[in-house]
Amino acid sequence: MSSSPEGQQAPEMPLIEHLLELRNRLLKMVLAVIICFAVIYPFANDLYLLLSQPLRDLLPEGQMMIATDITSPFFAPLKLALVLAVFAAIPIILYQLWSFVAPGLYAHEKRLAFPLLFTSVILFYGGATFAYFVVFPLVFGFFTAIGPEGIIELPDIASYLNFILKMFFAFGVAFEIPIATVLLILTGATTPNDLAAKRPYVVVACFIIGMLLTPPDIISQTLLAVPMWILFEFGILFGRLAYKERQDTDEEELGSQ
Repeated sequence: MSSSPEGQQAPEMPLIEHLLELRNRLLKMVLAVIICFAVIYPFANDLYLLLSQPLRDLLPEGQMMIATDITSPFFAPLKLALVLAVFAAIPIILYQLWSFVAPGLYAHEKRLAFPLLFTSVILFYGGATFAYFVVFPLVFGFFTAIGPEGIIELPDIASYLNFILKMFFAFGVAFEIPIATVLLILTGATTPNDLAAKRPYVVVACFIIGMLLTPPDIISQTLLAVPMWILFEFGILFGRLAYKERQDTDEEELGSQ
């Protein structure tokens, strides 16, 4: 698409050109996932061992994980490699989405949209990293310590994979709260002062979401709820800055008319 003057949108393209460009962008996204999968799959077993390390470190000596389904030793690493390929391709996927919608944005919207996209990727990865290094050791330590005596824990590899992927997704999405907060403010759906006034309700909602998205123990629920609340406060802080910039931009546009 051709570049547009400052503060203006690019000329509209015919619908068929939009659809063709969307198809090309989607093909590039799929190709990025396939390439990442091809790179990751040879190391799928090693990656599974790495991700299961927090639990295996807590199992009594001599105990190990098991596969209760005959296909699990093949499909569990395969599923892990595919999910990790999507995670690894997220920057490329978001870049393609950005390239598709950017020509339709005003200049001041572009200045905000790209940093938000970049920050959302960092926050998602940060949430998954927080889950692995902080949440998993505490949660698995809790579960392995409360079992009745005489019960031998032999975690199934497929069940464990489903559990950690759910936790990665829950914490990755939860860490996007600042982005959601800033977007709500930028779109005019709310204001920083309105969000700050609703802080008590947000804190309660964080703990409810933590209860729904994590195992039924107070440790993992708190470890998700507290970061969500802190990130909400950061969202309000950056939202105030974005709100002020938006007001300044609107005043400049009115002054230039």
